Amino acid sequence: MSEIGLRERKKQRMYESLSDIAVRLFLEKGYDAVSVAEIAAAAEISKPTLFRYFPSKEDLVFHRIADHQDEAARVVRAHPGAPLDALRLHFLDGIERCDPITGLNDHPAVRAFYDLLYGTPALVARLYAHLERSEEALAEALGGDLDARLAAGQVIAVQRVLAQENWRRIGGGERAEEARADAAVAAEGAFRALAAGFPRLA
Repeated sequence: MSEIGLRERKKQRMYESLSDIAVRLFLEKGYDAVSVAEIAAAAEISKPTLFRYFPSKEDLVFHRIADHQDEAARVVRAHPGAPLDALRLHFLDGIERCDPITGLNDHPAVRAFYDLLYGTPALVARLYAHLERSEEALAEALGGDLDARLAAGQVIAVQRVLAQENWRRIGGGERAEEARADAAVAAEGAFRALAAGFPRLA
């Protein structure tokens, strides 16, 4: 492997390590109770070094879901002929796999992470910025015009609401396998409504 490849792998391992350390501390003590200095000390690096990897405290948490920010856009680009159908099938596949992003995952570590995310005001505010960027990326993939922006806003909102409903049921004590069938039915209905509203994308 080239020196550049080794350097990039080392850099990615540092991102993962710092995020893991920070999230562990946040779960143990609470997000607001943990300082950036404490995270840097736990990682045995300086604060300036930490900030070179993560410009903000919130970034340490969102690193875990950063790949999902342009996920919908990637799905559309891979299936340009029927974008809404591709997005529907992708979301249904996520439900089947209990992908945490669909809200249908009852693993204790996953639940703890999302309880942290949804239960911390600073992270909730950042989550909406994350969703706005997802919407912008999807709108661009759909063509970038007004119809594309309207459709992207609706798709991201639908996925968010479906995931939140699934998390509500899991948080209420249901097991993922118990809620899976209802979650799939709800997703099918929601995407049918989207297709009716945006027939050219169906």
